[in-house]
Amino acid sequence: MFTIGDFARHGRVSVRMLRHYDATGLLRPARVDAVSGYRHYTAAQLARLNRIIALKDLGFTLQQVRDIVDEKVGVEELRGMLRLRQAELETAVAAAEARLVQVEARLRAIESEGHMPTNDVVLKSVPRVRVAELTATAAGYEPADIGPVIGPLYDELFRHLKEAGIAPAGPGIAYYEDAPEGGGRISVHAAVQVSAPLQDGVFRVHDLPSLDRTATIVHRGSMETVLPTAQTLAHWIDAHGYRSTGYPREISLECPENRDDWVTELQSPVTPMS
Repeated sequence: MFTIGDFARHGRVSVRMLRHYDATGLLRPARVDAVSGYRHYTAAQLARLNRIIALKDLGFTLQQVRDIVDEKVGVEELRGMLRLRQAELETAVAAAEARLVQVEARLRAIESEGHMPTNDVVLKSVPRVRVAELTATAAGYEPADIGPVIGPLYDELFRHLKEAGIAPAGPGIAYYEDAPEGGGRISVHAAVQVSAPLQDGVFRVHDLPSLDRTATIVHRGSMETVLPTAQTLAHWIDAHGYRSTGYPREISLECPENRDDWVTELQSPVTPMS
């Protein structure tokens, strides 16, 4: 048997934690000396301790931990539970990291207020272009709503194009519309330029109409950080006597594996204020 100090060292936990687990009935000592009150543990109890610590570190409450370990869950079942909880935590971490990126983008937009450079905006016409596309609906226009929709859409689109033997003939073009069902929802169109007959099927091939007048600006970096660039474009439109007439198109000029090296042109259709 081990004293509580020795058992704590072998289990890589504190003596205080072991006393707490004893008090709550989560991990009782194998023996308590009737005279001294000293707690003693066996090596076999390390298995229960490992389960307790793993479950607690994965966010389970002590009551949930007790319910799980007292049911004598098997190793495979316990591994499955831990893997599921691990996936949930990884998803939460990814969501938190995405929120931090948005906070940073918003801070950069705030810090650049009053001195946003607008000399990078170019006014031009955009010709008609033939695209293959897939469409889905996002809950809103925030990057956190758009990103999880448009990424899988493009993955699916390129897979179907490959199966159909159609090669992209130009850049990806993402564009947006208010969804028919309303409620602030957005129709997300993941498109890519192609040279192919008009067709409807798994994906749609059609001609995006030309735009007589667009205010354009180039964004460098991932689309999660596009906010300051988009607001620079908005300042230019307002300052030069135009108004926007729809959501901007996003033209993927360069899409290397590192998203921070992406180059995207925003094309906002505009009309002069009367």
